[in-house]
Amino acid sequence: MRIREVISRKGDAVVTCQPGTTVGELLGLLAEHGIGAVVVSGDGRAVDGIVSERDVVRRLHERGAAVLTASVQEVMTAAVHTTSPDTEVAELAGAMTEGRFRHVPLVEDGALVGIVSIGDVVRSRIEALAAERDHLQAYIQQ
Repeated sequence: MRIREVISRKGDAVVTCQPGTTVGELLGLLAEHGIGAVVVSGDGRAVDGIVSERDVVRRLHERGAAVLTASVQEVMTAAVHTTSPDTEVAELAGAMTEGRFRHVPLVEDGALVGIVSIGDVVRSRIEALAAERDHLQAYIQQ
C-alpha cells in the first residue's frame, strides 16, 4: 500500500503556520485541530520546517515560559524528512521508526500536498493485516 491510499482515506488537509507565528499561537492551533505538529510554510506550498509538541516542550524546558512569545522559526525542526505520496507505507514506517519522528509532510512536484502521522501509518498497517486475515479465513472456510 502506498501513502497516497492513506491520504485518500484520511484527507489531505494540512495545518500550516507562518514562520513568524508565536509559540503561544501555535499551541492554540495544535489544541484547536487536535494535532501534534504543524508544518511551517511561508507560502503554504513549501515546507520551511515542522514544529511539534516535542519541540515546544524541549524549548520550554530550556527557556521557560518566555518561549511562548518566541516565533516558531526559533523552535521548529528545519531539517524535515518529507516523502512522496507514492512511497510505500512499510518503507515510511521504517524511516519514521528509525528517525524517531511522528509526522511526515508529503511533497509532490515541490508542493506540500498532505501530512501523515505515525498513527495514520499504524492504522493502515492494522487495516491491511485485518484484510489479509479475512481473506485467509475466507480461503480456509471454502
